[in-house]
Amino acid sequence: MGLKDATDRRVGTYSGGMRGRLDLASALVHEREILFLDEPTAGLDPASRQAIWDEVVHMNRKRGITVFLTTQYLEEADRLANRIAIIDRGRIVAIDSPDALKASVGVDTVTIETADDATARDEIARGLGVEGEVLDNGEGLRLRVPDGESFVPRMFEHLTVGVRNVNVRRPSLDDVFIQYTGRDMRDAEAGAGDQLKANPMVRGFRRG
Repeated sequence: MGLKDATDRRVGTYSGGMRGRLDLASALVHEREILFLDEPTAGLDPASRQAIWDEVVHMNRKRGITVFLTTQYLEEADRLANRIAIIDRGRIVAIDSPDALKASVGVDTVTIETADDATARDEIARGLGVEGEVLDNGEGLRLRVPDGESFVPRMFEHLTVGVRNVNVRRPSLDDVFIQYTGRDMRDAEAGAGDQLKANPMVRGFRRG
């Protein structure tokens, strides 16, 4: 766990990240097959959080340990989980793989900035039958499509105007959380109080 150089120090002098790694090491002493972790990276700096992520992945994939983990960090759940459950007010409201959850809430968003966004919108509508809206802030044209990755190459075939920038955004776990709970994570944290500490996401790694 990267603590060898600190073995002669009192634990009271450890940083938050070091204490988090020590907690994991203590949990692993008995070579258990199932491990429950309650927000192990809460309040840690990015480097310490990454170190714990790496160790959790190693435990699951290399040592075959099943890990159940609660987390406030949607990025953490999306990056590491093979199955996610969203808990809202003590009840599981959705459970599936990260990709399946994201696919359940909608389509991709393609944003394109051109020399003439209104003309681009009309050309895409005529050529591909896809409707879009010109953004009020002047930052381009927004389109909603089932698969942005395959849509973008076809889109260029129908454009005569110059293109400055293209961005494809797929649904995120933030979108999923809002879809199933009716609010974003910050609102959930503000209103949760002591009840499940902000409706944490429960993440499970399956053994093997």
